[in-house]
Amino acid sequence: MATSSGSARRRVALPVVGEGAPVRRSRMGSWRAAVLVLVHLAIALHIAHWLTAGTTLSPLEPSEGMELGKRGAVNAGLLFFAAAAAATALCGRFFCGWGCHLVALQDLCQWLLRRVGIRPLPLRSRALAWVPVIAFVYMFLWPALYRLATDGAWPPLHLELVTPDFWATFPGWLVGGLTFLVCGFLIVYLLGAKGFCTYACPYGALFGAADRVAPGRIRVSDACNGCGHCTAVCTSNVRVHEEVRDFGMVVDPGCMKCLDCVSVCPNDALRFGFGRPALGATRRESAAPARPPVLSGREELLLALSFAGYFFALRGLYGLFPFLLSLGLAASLAYLTLVVVRLAAARDLAVRRIQLRRGGRLTTAGGTLLGSYLLLAALALQSAAVQVALFGGAHAERPSTGWREAVLRGADPPAFGVRERERARRGLAWLERAERWGLARQPGLALRAGWLAFVADEPARLALQVQRALAEPGQEGAAWLLAGLRHEQAGRADLAADAYRRSVAAAPGARAGHLRLGLVLARMGDLGPARSAFEGGLAASGPDVELTYNLALVLGLTGDLEGAIGGFRRALALDPTHRPSRENLAALLAEIGTPEPSNSSPRGDDTM
Repeated sequence: MATSSGSARRRVALPVVGEGAPVRRSRMGSWRAAVLVLVHLAIALHIAHWLTAGTTLSPLEPSEGMELGKRGAVNAGLLFFAAAAAATALCGRFFCGWGCHLVALQDLCQWLLRRVGIRPLPLRSRALAWVPVIAFVYMFLWPALYRLATDGAWPPLHLELVTPDFWATFPGWLVGGLTFLVCGFLIVYLLGAKGFCTYACPYGALFGAADRVAPGRIRVSDACNGCGHCTAVCTSNVRVHEEVRDFGMVVDPGCMKCLDCVSVCPNDALRFGFGRPALGATRRESAAPARPPVLSGREELLLALSFAGYFFALRGLYGLFPFLLSLGLAASLAYLTLVVVRLAAARDLAVRRIQLRRGGRLTTAGGTLLGSYLLLAALALQSAAVQVALFGGAHAERPSTGWREAVLRGADPPAFGVRERERARRGLAWLERAERWGLARQPGLALRAGWLAFVADEPARLALQVQRALAEPGQEGAAWLLAGLRHEQAGRADLAADAYRRSVAAAPGARAGHLRLGLVLARMGDLGPARSAFEGGLAASGPDVELTYNLALVLGLTGDLEGAIGGFRRALALDPTHRPSRENLAALLAEIGTPEPSNSSPRGDDTM
């Protein structure tokens, strides 16, 4: 009689495999590698479709979900992330093990390191385990909370499932290659297999939380004899034999359901099955006492503080350290900080089978490590000083954000008071320090300094920053726009128009250059060229309420009342709350004897 109950299993004589028996090779490794190869093939096909069609599905990358909190955009990446999280809440954290390209990279790096005789050992830190949670909150929750706190409203939800610029949110090849080296070889060597997943990945925080409630888990039968083969092959650094002994299942949210442990169990005691989730699981009465922490409280504090310091020093610096790369580097350098502190205190110390100190004296390897680390620490301190200067400049910039956006929408620059100018001068001084102290050019720094020089009424410093911004690829359009604003404010309309034309030529898709050019030409009385500027802006950047409204004004001034009425109506279709369009439409309709639309107001001031 066949049965699968635990009691029946106890009555069957099973071969017992001793702890000294060799661990057999996982049968799941090749299957998982094949699946991950197919994942990368799908990514390549996605990119190929974009290159050939010019537009494609937006990237299926969880980081794309940040656009929901920033702009209310629902894209394919967000839907994919939500679907993966929902599946994880049912079947456990399998997506990371079977579908993540960074997991594939770490597995490849681990395999290559083992081929040369290096077996990565895991760092087991309680403090760094909180990094993915904090990173998740920063990436996905903070933008929405900040918008609600400042604007008081959630942006309108809208779908953005396709994109013409697939690579817009991804780094270039240099930064991408550096990310792969750090999040692959370096972090695997220093922090162990899946080190990035454990101590840096923000998406893993959500997947780990969903895994806690998942009924699908690695479970054990009474055939288990605690041989530890499962733990020996686990590339997620889970102590499988202890977890199934103490809980009857694997409760560690780091388990990625790779099924290597199931595959190598000599007694077939492990399986993937559904049942009670890990949340609320308690230790069995027969369970061994919990292992004491590997690191002391002081060491955990050292890791936390050094991680925070390195992350602050690196994040966004010189355009070379995006968020995920900064997380990986900071975690790796925090571990090296711990090693160096131990090196200073220990009489004998070996790390990763490399003897660093013997008999109280540094070995060659130890001296090399110490010297390299001190150089890295000095560079980090210098980078932190640059970041402090950038932070000081950003603090001074914050109040000017609103008027800057208004000017780019067509408003005249306001008259700044003594207090605003003095604040801008302090911020400009901070940004100039960052420029002097930096080892490389900080992207966008010259343009930011130029805006502050504009507010501070420092024409010489403004001209210098504009010239520096013009030499920076991708900043020419914004730099000429800033120069035009300065000429316009000084009453040099012809020079302003020339600067705006250069801005349009450098960045034809940017609406602000077309808008400011049309406005200054219209004020000079050149209505024909002004009309061309507004029409060119609409053709280049798409529907825009301010361009449409000002084009309608020009049409009205040149006698094309029908075109003006149509323009005001198109502007109201884009923004029903646009009061100038409604007021001018009502005035024109009254002028030609057509009844005013409801809810209209008397004619207000024109923008031009």
